[in-house]
Amino acid sequence: STNSKANPGFPGGSVVGFAPDSQGRPVFIFSGMSSHTQDLLADPRCSLTIASKEFKGAADGRVNLMGKVSLVASEEREAMKEVYLKKHPGAFWVDFGDFNWFRMDEIDSIRFVGGFARAGTVSPEEYRSAQPDPIAGFGSHIAQHMNDDHQDSTIAMVGHAIPGLDVTEAVITSVDSLGMFVKCTRTPRASDQPQQFKIRLPFPRRVTERKEVKDVIVEMTREAQAGAPAEA
Repeated sequence: STNSKANPGFPGGSVVGFAPDSQGRPVFIFSGMSSHTQDLLADPRCSLTIASKEFKGAADGRVNLMGKVSLVASEEREAMKEVYLKKHPGAFWVDFGDFNWFRMDEIDSIRFVGGFARAGTVSPEEYRSAQPDPIAGFGSHIAQHMNDDHQDSTIAMVGHAIPGLDVTEAVITSVDSLGMFVKCTRTPRASDQPQQFKIRLPFPRRVTERKEVKDVIVEMTREAQAGAPAEA
């Protein structure tokens, strides 16, 4: 969202692509004709809301960055192009003459919402010093494989982690080095209306490699299927 130049005092909303650089600063490429380009040139203050890939509603994660976006200096543009194309390899418009590179150089406020009753703030200093989770690059592929081929294992893990919780569907929405978030569906005995909610399935230990994730999930699945109590 930008501060509208055409309608002063009102916010302007746009859906845009971006790519984070090595410092976590969002990089954009905008057409000179876009209203948000004109808004930013007049007032660099803006807000960027980033939703998780599986976002469907208020129960899903998103983060809001507030700060100032400015034009990238000419000597940095090739580096920004490389960053952007790594995230969006099909972005042929990066070579269009009327498109310009922008970056959120100042990030002043970060608000994270993980779903219902899961929200908080991250300081700019914490944001700058953070590093991507080592599983982030392939976690979504693991989640998709589990959802497509092994959802029965996920249901078993949920039931083992929370005894008495009987779910009919368990979809892994994200995987990281410490565990998984799972969106569960159940129909309570006293109701015919299904309920959806998210739970966290922690791993028994931190993992950093793809094979380690597989080994931990297999271990958790076998433990769940055997009905063995989780280790403290």
